[in-house]
Amino acid sequence: MTQRPAKNLEYRFGPRPEGNGTLFRLWAPADTDIALEIDEARVPLSAPDMDGSRTVAKPVGAGTRYRYVLGTGERVPDPASRAQAGDIEDESLVTDPAGYRWQCNDWRGRPWEETVLYELHVGLLGGFTGVARHLERLAELGITAIELMPIADFPGQRNWGYDGVLPFAPDSAYGTPHALKALIDRAHALGLMVFLDVVYNHFGPEGNWLGAYAPQFFRDDIRTPWGSAIDFRQPMVQRFFLENALYWINEFGIDGLRFDAVHAIAERDWLRGLAAAIRENVPAGRLVHLVVENDNNDSGLLTSGFDAQWNDDWHHALHVLLTGERDGYYADYAEAPSEALARILAEGFAYQGERSKHRGGETRGTSSKALSPTSFVSFLQNHDQIGNRAFGERLTKLAKPEALRAAIALLLLCPQIPLIFMGEETGAAEPFLYFTDFKAELAEAVRDGRRAEFAQFPAFADATVRARIPDPNAPSTFEASKPSFVGQKAQDTSRFYASLLKIRRERIVPYLHGARSDSAEAVGDSAVVARWRLANGARLTIACNLGDTVVRAPIPGTVPVWGMPSDTLPASSTLAWIEP
Repeated sequence: MTQRPAKNLEYRFGPRPEGNGTLFRLWAPADTDIALEIDEARVPLSAPDMDGSRTVAKPVGAGTRYRYVLGTGERVPDPASRAQAGDIEDESLVTDPAGYRWQCNDWRGRPWEETVLYELHVGLLGGFTGVARHLERLAELGITAIELMPIADFPGQRNWGYDGVLPFAPDSAYGTPHALKALIDRAHALGLMVFLDVVYNHFGPEGNWLGAYAPQFFRDDIRTPWGSAIDFRQPMVQRFFLENALYWINEFGIDGLRFDAVHAIAERDWLRGLAAAIRENVPAGRLVHLVVENDNNDSGLLTSGFDAQWNDDWHHALHVLLTGERDGYYADYAEAPSEALARILAEGFAYQGERSKHRGGETRGTSSKALSPTSFVSFLQNHDQIGNRAFGERLTKLAKPEALRAAIALLLLCPQIPLIFMGEETGAAEPFLYFTDFKAELAEAVRDGRRAEFAQFPAFADATVRARIPDPNAPSTFEASKPSFVGQKAQDTSRFYASLLKIRRERIVPYLHGARSDSAEAVGDSAVVARWRLANGARLTIACNLGDTVVRAPIPGTVPVWGMPSDTLPASSTLAWIEP
């Protein structure tokens, strides 16, 4: 991949090469006495320019350690640090953006319709170099894109990544920026795209100093679950996150971004503008994909520059059918889960303006029936849906094996974009638990808060049961979350996934661009039949029965491309046909 900077954008956050040295720049509109510190020597920053930024140039290069010293005396990292010498409280490092020698210079990405996502946690797989060791296996399986959970520098050595406070710095627990580039380079050589989960809706609870010298970064009139909302009305705040997105895409060669919880961002116009600005500043010829997580089911974003949305409706309806669970948000799908699933297969969202019981009768969602099936990312599991369970159980522990296999076939043959969570492809039974590495009072608060949030569920009403919920800060919680990829079961499950992905790759993907939904209907309490018209005119029909009894259904009489020929829909089965 040929590296070149963004076409029309000069970075205004973080250090950048200038002449024979480095220009340091900090947006600090509220601090009048701020200095750069290198080797314990301090140099005052300039007076603020028109946007509030202060600068100083020094004849230093890559590897230089530095901090900023506030007027109050606190020594803080660069909020746009490209790397840290240690953890978030340590010195920031100057890096050389052109220092890595790329090997895969002809990479331009892959079309969105070819995407089969594999979400993974970098730390659990051994850092950037550890992830690289899995790439060949994943490519052979039929995966076309890995999606890294957030890697922005967070407190400690263990974290899901959503507590990051330095959005430009790959966490040093995972490796260096060069190690990340080597991972991406290797992925591209194998034909794999690399997506990155980015968190623009909040900063973590420890190590965020922005409010001390740039209080304009936050608003005092909107609170979120993580504190004061980020103020995206401020041009420099908008610029900070735009630069971050382009930094990952243009310097590291990231192929796609997944924007976490955008429903927590009040400024919808900014989101649409962000998507447009990213695409305007991506080098010509690059294919870059933008995906949102949005609990609001706002289909308008999917016609405003974003390729797709993580479809929680898909997961929730399937989870109810596979497990029978009805607590929490599953209550919204409990009354007629097969009808909800039929609507999801036909139109994308289950909730398109209807009232949500779980949300106290509030309406949720907008119409999605005009959107392409590929506007939705579907999944049976992901980090949230496993890890937000008290004991992190996977579906291998919660669902009947044959019904789970039928659901996997539906996921991988459906025209919506499939996502697989690490370990699914080997039938891993290990949990994925919530883990952090906080210290002292914050560690105690996180542990107690984690247990308290489950008190509303009948199964955890007893305090002695809640006390068994694993301590997020214990190293054993992290270690227990490492999935297994070896053994006979792993081999058999991988072959099952590979056979389905081969059908998807050869018979479905070439005709997804321009595909549209035809119809879908519930044919029983746990069964659906759905049909799509592919771009070549062929009809794809999928019949899925997750129940324990045979169902009579309007299914084709021809030989299926998946499943055994039958004039009924067997229990715990998925059949698929592709007909001219």
